[in-house]
Amino acid sequence: MSEKRPQSKHKIDRRLGLNLWGRAKSPVNKRQYGPGQHGPARRGKLSDYGIQLMAKQKLKGYYGNIGEKQFHRYYKEAMRLKGDTGQNLIGLLERRLDAVVYRMKFAPTVFSARQIVGHSHVLVNGKRVNIPSYIVQEGDVIEIKQKSKTHQNVLSALASNEREWPEYVTVDEKAIKGTFVRTPRLEDVPYAVQMEPNLVVEFYSR
Repeated sequence: MSEKRPQSKHKIDRRLGLNLWGRAKSPVNKRQYGPGQHGPARRGKLSDYGIQLMAKQKLKGYYGNIGEKQFHRYYKEAMRLKGDTGQNLIGLLERRLDAVVYRMKFAPTVFSARQIVGHSHVLVNGKRVNIPSYIVQEGDVIEIKQKSKTHQNVLSALASNEREWPEYVTVDEKAIKGTFVRTPRLEDVPYAVQMEPNLVVEFYSR
């Protein structure tokens, strides 16, 4: 259950010039520019397109660098649903099983959460689900399976003070089990940087 690509999150942080998850070890805490020889000089004033693209890259990156085709499907589904498309997009992303596992602090990073789900360590309503993009429903119970509850990755994530549980999940820390209470709105989600789903909608609406 170890994280296969522990540097993935740091590469994304460096590319965007942001501490995307607010982690203490992010390389961007030390330098506020992108990688490479011309990093400090490269960030000029962005065009409207550039601002929208950046908003999309931030949101895609945050959820473990979701592929473009899949991310575009989330946008189309968000468009189809009633209400504000930007809010719907955030709701869909936060209902991904790997995102819920991360929010419940059963994994230290979104990348680790994806791996934990993919390696069949997670139960949804008592049944094994190994698809990270599985969409969780309100009231679903998410649990680390019995044999995996002593894994150090899970225990250290739960013990970490780096993150708190958001109010749209409830967690029984001893049982390593939680309930997805409700679909959050943008303002409910504990992002470390400002997310602008409205700009992502504008990007795809061009």
